[in-house]
Amino acid sequence: MTTELTGISPVAWEHPTDRAALGALQQIPGFDGLLRKVIGMFGERNIRMSYQAEAIKVGPEQYPDIHELLVQVCAVLDTDPPPLYISQTPLVNAGAVGMDHPFIVLNSSLIELCTPEQVAAVLGHEVGHIMSDHALYRTLLFLLLQITSMNTPLVGQAIVPITLALQEWSRKAEVSCDRAGLLAVQELDVSLGVLGVMAGAIRGRADAINLAAFVAQSDEYLDAEGLDAFYKFMSTLGRSHPFPVVRVAELRRWVDSGAYDAIIGGDYANRDEPHAYTDDVGAARRNFSDTASKVFEDTEQYVNGALLKVASRAGDIFGPRD
Repeated sequence: MTTELTGISPVAWEHPTDRAALGALQQIPGFDGLLRKVIGMFGERNIRMSYQAEAIKVGPEQYPDIHELLVQVCAVLDTDPPPLYISQTPLVNAGAVGMDHPFIVLNSSLIELCTPEQVAAVLGHEVGHIMSDHALYRTLLFLLLQITSMNTPLVGQAIVPITLALQEWSRKAEVSCDRAGLLAVQELDVSLGVLGVMAGAIRGRADAINLAAFVAQSDEYLDAEGLDAFYKFMSTLGRSHPFPVVRVAELRRWVDSGAYDAIIGGDYANRDEPHAYTDDVGAARRNFSDTASKVFEDTEQYVNGALLKVASRAGDIFGPRD
C-alpha cells in the first residue's frame, strides 16, 4: 500500500536549483503575462487539438487500466488527474504538455516496454512536472530552441544565455520529477527500472535488465576523472535531460539523504504554506554554471529581453494568432 501524501507541496520534491530558477523567473514584473502572450502566438489550442486528432485519449472506457494508474498516482500526490493521451511513437518517452490546461502524453513504446508499476512511476513524474508548473517554462525552452534553429543571428545571439540557463534548469527539473515519480509508487527499484528501460530496453526482453549492474554502471560513469570527466561535461551541454545513469545516481542520493523517508513519514512541505524561493538562491548559484547564474541573478534583463525578441520574431514568421 502506498501512503497518500495529503496536501503535499511540490517544494517537497523539487531540487533547490530547480526551485530557485523558477522563483527567479516568477519574480520578474510582467513575465508571466509576456510568456503567455508569446506561447499564445504558437497556439496552445493547436497543440491540444493535434493530440485529440492523432492520439488516443485515456479514460474509464479507453485503456481503463492505464486510466486507473493515473487516478492512483494522483490520489497519492493529492491532485486532480490531468487529461492523458497515448501516442503511437517508437521512441520511449513521455511528456507534460500545455500551459493553461496541461495534459500528459505517453508514447506507446514506453507502455510496451514498462511494467504497470513503471508506467505509474512515469505518470508520477509527469504529474510532478504539472504540479511544479514546469510545463509553462519547458514550453518557453522549446520555443527558444525553435527560434534559435531558424538561423536568425540577431535573435539567436540574444537568447543564447537564457536558452543555456533554461537547459540547465530543465536538467534539474527532471531530477525533481524523478523524485515525484518515486513518491507516487514508493518503490525505488521501480523508479530505477524505468531509467533502465529508457537507457536501453529491448522489446520482449525488458525484464532481463539487471538493475544492480545498471546501478554499478551509473557509479562507474560518475567516478570518471581526467579526460573522461571533460568528455562527460561536454556531452551534457545542450541537453534538456540528464543522462539516465546520472538520474539513477541523483535519485539514490536523495533517498540516502533521508528526505524520501521523511516525506513518507509525513514530514513534508504543505502547499498551503508559503515558500521563500530566495532561500534556494545560494544552492542554485553553487549548482549552475556562470552563464546560468548571471541569467537568474538578472532575470529581468535577460529573460524579458529574450522574450520580446522571440515575440517579434514569432510575429514575423507566424503572423497574428487567435
